[in-house]
Amino acid sequence: MKLARYKKAQKYLKFYYNNYAFRQPYQVMMDGTFCFAAFQQHINIRDQLPKYLDGNIKFLTTRCIIIETEKVAKKTQGALAIIKQFGIHECGHKEQKSGSECILSMIADANDKHYIVATQDRDLQQRIKRKPGVPLIYLHNKSPTLLKPSSESYSKAYQLYSGDSSRLISVSQTEALEKMKRTLGIESAPEVKKVVAKKPHNPNPLSCKKKKRKNNVKQNIKEGKVRKRKKNKQQVVITSKS
Repeated sequence: MKLARYKKAQKYLKFYYNNYAFRQPYQVMMDGTFCFAAFQQHINIRDQLPKYLDGNIKFLTTRCIIIETEKVAKKTQGALAIIKQFGIHECGHKEQKSGSECILSMIADANDKHYIVATQDRDLQQRIKRKPGVPLIYLHNKSPTLLKPSSESYSKAYQLYSGDSSRLISVSQTEALEKMKRTLGIESAPEVKKVVAKKPHNPNPLSCKKKKRKNNVKQNIKEGKVRKRKKNKQQVVITSKS
């Protein structure tokens, strides 16, 4: 595994960890297209995905996805064998839906279950990108690849934090808190600005300078305290010649 690809995956996972409360074990929801690509390229999903994401993983699918894969079992017999190895999450659909529609209904609007979707379906990928907080994995050159978070995911995270990256409250937690406040009739208290007390400043060093002597002399003159110096004149004796 290339180091740059691994570092990118860890960077993206950290984004979902901080902004959307993703935790281990990661729940990877796989469809038939992903399992079919893994079968064609001889990729061991159980072995490679935990190494790539550097964590524990729950491999999941739904009954709708299994039924969809069974309908084309002649072409995807290997994919069906792979997908039946994984756990089944109840989607609650009485009538079978397509795999993409089933996954979209499981994600809903907020992806509260924190699914990571693994699919090769380009149309499904584009539809999932419109939903914030849904990581996407696909197979590229016989390697699992975690896509960069979508612009919708970044936008939702920005709205939540409002530029303050020190907060660690997820989107789902914030929405649940606001809903609880509305139910209880509690209004958010207005923000109170903190008043910072001014620190005492040191005195200006220029004001601490000693006054010049001239000023002292002028002051003494006014008060009559200055003595005038008397000059000693030498008496000059002039003798006239006779």
